[in-house]
Amino acid sequence: MRSSGRNSNRNPRGAGGSRDGGQRRSSGRPRPEERRYPTSGGKPAGGQQGKPGGGRGAQGAKGAKGPKAAGGGKGGAKGPKRTAPARSREYDAQIEERNRARHDKPALRLPKTFDEPEGERLQKVLARAGLGSRRACEELVDQARVEVNGRIVLEQGLRVDPGKDEIKVDGLTIATQSYLFFALNKPAGVVSSMEDPEGRQCLGDYVQNRETRLFHVGRLDTETEGLILLTNHGELAHRLTHPRYGVRKTYLAAIQGPIPRDLGKRLKDGVKLDDGYARADHFRVVENTGKNYLVEVSLHEGRKHIVRRMLAEAGFPVDKLVRTKFGPIALGDQKSGWLRRMTNTEVGMLMNEVGL
Repeated sequence: MRSSGRNSNRNPRGAGGSRDGGQRRSSGRPRPEERRYPTSGGKPAGGQQGKPGGGRGAQGAKGAKGPKAAGGGKGGAKGPKRTAPARSREYDAQIEERNRARHDKPALRLPKTFDEPEGERLQKVLARAGLGSRRACEELVDQARVEVNGRIVLEQGLRVDPGKDEIKVDGLTIATQSYLFFALNKPAGVVSSMEDPEGRQCLGDYVQNRETRLFHVGRLDTETEGLILLTNHGELAHRLTHPRYGVRKTYLAAIQGPIPRDLGKRLKDGVKLDDGYARADHFRVVENTGKNYLVEVSLHEGRKHIVRRMLAEAGFPVDKLVRTKFGPIALGDQKSGWLRRMTNTEVGMLMNEVGL
């Protein structure tokens, strides 16, 4: 009887194979593919609370205090994590406004001590003006090619004020960073103004999104093509267009021939117009193909339609007119409608032309 009892006690183990069999597998940790995770309400999804098969999370959630845990680790979670309350838009706007006010304050101008140098180093100013690296600008000083306020600089480390001191390289004044100089090849049909109330295409259409407001130097007729300068340097623009400084402009004109040999002499001697005599400084024939002539005319006057009126008065109406030079600045191979920034050398030549 005892042996049978022992055998009967061993039968449950043998039925499942071992204790690691059916009962332990059903109440133990489920396989990954069999797991059921609790929903937001805290109950396991896929089984009742506290029943075997719910996993340790379900048993732990049963004994948790307060709201039931969503994760349900061993022993249960103490409660949901508390998050900070959302800030209102008005509060965020106040913070942003405070930060802007702190960073937008003007820099404090502290009094200079007795040993603090004034101004900027000369080579730094030259490099910013586009004359090369600081090392290359130091070589310009070593070669005695730089002068400040009329005196040649012979030593390194000189400090200057770009807004007050006159700085020249090879006799040409350098342009400070605050001034802009552009050359535009104006196409035919474009009005020589920055804005046009009639809505026609104008110069302002070519200089949008610039750092500062520009204005044109002189004018070109609507049907005349070629070089026109744009800048924000008021004094330079005034001198370039004033008759006192006599800045020469050069044009190429297409006319119909044949033309007499003394046409150039007649233009240089002066042609009488409605508003007085107009004289050319230079005239030459550039190209001749049959009756088609391409002539070059240079003059320092800036009256309206001056070249067209002179040639028409001489008996040769102009078919096409292009300005190729303005003082020392040449149009070159710049394409129609293209805007380019003038080099520092070109700006220096312009300033030298009018005594700046």
